[in-house]
Amino acid sequence: MADGAFGLSRELAEETAPVWDKVKDFVTPLEWPQQARLISEINRLKRERDAVILAHNYMTPEIFHGVGDYVGDSLGLAKEAARSDAKVIVQAGVHFMAETSKILSPDKTVLIPDLRAGCSLASSITGADVRLIKQRHPGLPVVTYVNTTADVKAETDICCTSANAVQVVEWAAKEWGVDKVILIPDEYLARNVAAQTTVGIIAWAGRCEVHERFTADDIKEMRAAYPGAEILAHPECPEEVLAASDFAGSTAAMIDYVAARKPKQVVMITECSMASNVKGDVPGVDFIGPCNLCPHMKRITLENIRDCLRDMKFEVTVAPEMAERAALAVQRMIDLPPPSKPARYDLVKARHHVDVELI
Repeated sequence: MADGAFGLSRELAEETAPVWDKVKDFVTPLEWPQQARLISEINRLKRERDAVILAHNYMTPEIFHGVGDYVGDSLGLAKEAARSDAKVIVQAGVHFMAETSKILSPDKTVLIPDLRAGCSLASSITGADVRLIKQRHPGLPVVTYVNTTADVKAETDICCTSANAVQVVEWAAKEWGVDKVILIPDEYLARNVAAQTTVGIIAWAGRCEVHERFTADDIKEMRAAYPGAEILAHPECPEEVLAASDFAGSTAAMIDYVAARKPKQVVMITECSMASNVKGDVPGVDFIGPCNLCPHMKRITLENIRDCLRDMKFEVTVAPEMAERAALAVQRMIDLPPPSKPARYDLVKARHHVDVELI
């Protein structure tokens, strides 16, 4: 009987009320009844399938707050999946993330709601490319961003995230006894890391199609329109964007910054669903565009998450030999002492030009 809010049953309205409170600035009352029903159905299916949902920071708010059991960046989600007792993992993210979850949880069933959810950065390089790079630069360690496919991870020495890239590069240089490191595949992350260290960087010309679109002119326009706003940039953006910003760091570092400082106005120079999701957890902060959407992340919806769990599709697998080699690179990073907090990128250093060798 529809005797609850939004024409929902009283039970369903009460069940989904905490989610509505977090998404009401981004979901209309017209959309909410259908979303509330899907959220309830998905959460029921999770119990029946002994499943957990890993929701990346770039998922839309109704997914992030409504059905995500673990939320965060790609590696954090994979580590949570490995610790979970659940038999089934649903990756509300893109394909390389599902592969990483499978690498760290080989005995679990890993599903992705849409096989077309790819990544421009991950698709910019292959394992064959890495083998050629190693032939060209023998003896140098290969540091690979986690935003890569399993076949690329299998050819690497150690993985990194945007939160620990500087730490990993410096560790690899010391461990291998060299003054230069190969850091692939994100060109802008490599250039921004190079500005933070004395270790030489050899980079690959891969880019994230969301972050590469931001420019220093965007920052100027935002400052003119919102002079009091604090501007936070992701290190996958061009160097001039970081130099023009107030803070630069990984998604985790950006979230920590907002949660700790609670600025009146903030601009997040990254995929725009992240700002929507952080707003749900940090009320009172005014989040302002610009908004660049990731078309791959947006392939994941409540509807196909429901279908994924209902029909147990689409399963993501990694060949055992490839998974074993890739796991070494990922585990080597995990075993490093973690930074006390997600690393920020020193913007004073970032204003000094540092050359990288682009492959």
